[in-house]
Amino acid sequence: MSAFRGAPGRRAAVIASICLGAFLFPSAVAHAEPTADEVREEIERLEEEFIELNATYNEAKETHEAAEEKLETLLEDIEEAEEVVEELSSGVRSLANAAYTGVDLTSPTQLIGATGPEEALEHQADLTYLSDQQRAGLDQYLEELEHLESLRAEVEATEESAAEALAEAEEATEEAEAAIAEQEELLSELTAEEQAVATENVSTDTGGGGGSGGGASYTGPASGNARVALDFAYAQIGKPYIWGGTGPNGYDCSGLTQAAWRAAGVSLPRTTYDQINAGQRVSWENMQPGDLMFFYGASPSHVGLYAGDNVMVHASTSSRPIGTVTLNDYYRANFVAAVRP
Repeated sequence: MSAFRGAPGRRAAVIASICLGAFLFPSAVAHAEPTADEVREEIERLEEEFIELNATYNEAKETHEAAEEKLETLLEDIEEAEEVVEELSSGVRSLANAAYTGVDLTSPTQLIGATGPEEALEHQADLTYLSDQQRAGLDQYLEELEHLESLRAEVEATEESAAEALAEAEEATEEAEAAIAEQEELLSELTAEEQAVATENVSTDTGGGGGSGGGASYTGPASGNARVALDFAYAQIGKPYIWGGTGPNGYDCSGLTQAAWRAAGVSLPRTTYDQINAGQRVSWENMQPGDLMFFYGASPSHVGLYAGDNVMVHASTSSRPIGTVTLNDYYRANFVAAVRP
């Protein structure tokens, strides 16, 4: 992919930064390549970068879709407003013509045809009413024109918002692809043993599902809706991580948790930024199976489902399938909150 351009350069920069101390301090021992532990730290950073970019992508896509829906509604409103303006315009043209010719519909000269005082008064009252109606029509016409103009301005702003959100989503996609490419580049130069060390905090056990998407069975202690959600999540084990995925062939992290709890009849928002506010907060010590677990920063970018027994099921990154992971010190250090839907 074109987004992979520059990945070797980024890798070189990483290696250079790791080795810089060897050149700054004569007593240090220089090494040409980073160690497995150093690669692990860099891969952890790249994983977090990828996950954050995915959250940015999902948020941008949500913004874009909302803008597109709003735009569709606005265009319908404009069509209705244009019909109203067209209906009112004929009356306004008549009023304009009367003003241009100097005709005063309430003038006594318009009452010559009256056969008597009583009829003349009734005629004048009718004409005054008609004149008031015309003035009201003009006011309504001007109001509708102003409404139509405001709708058109809102359409323009909405189109700009949609375009910006789409561009942000595309940029996040390219950067994430580059992060994964860099990770793969770093791992490719390690032995199998070194790769295991380098990915120990981010690797995922497919739980018996392999990479075929065959799924697995949940055998933990959950019950009720949480059990339904975890049964669904475990059935997805082995399916691929799909960028922005909401199923059924693959998911990203929040897509998986949303679909799992939907299976239990609970509606969750699409993004991690919103899912963290979609239930009761609980502490790490008080988590129960089925709780949502959030990681990385004040606005957490990653979410998984707690399965019990210190295990989480999640969709991590596109470099590995959906699976389970043991919640070691790395996850504890990056834990932000847990939420019970």
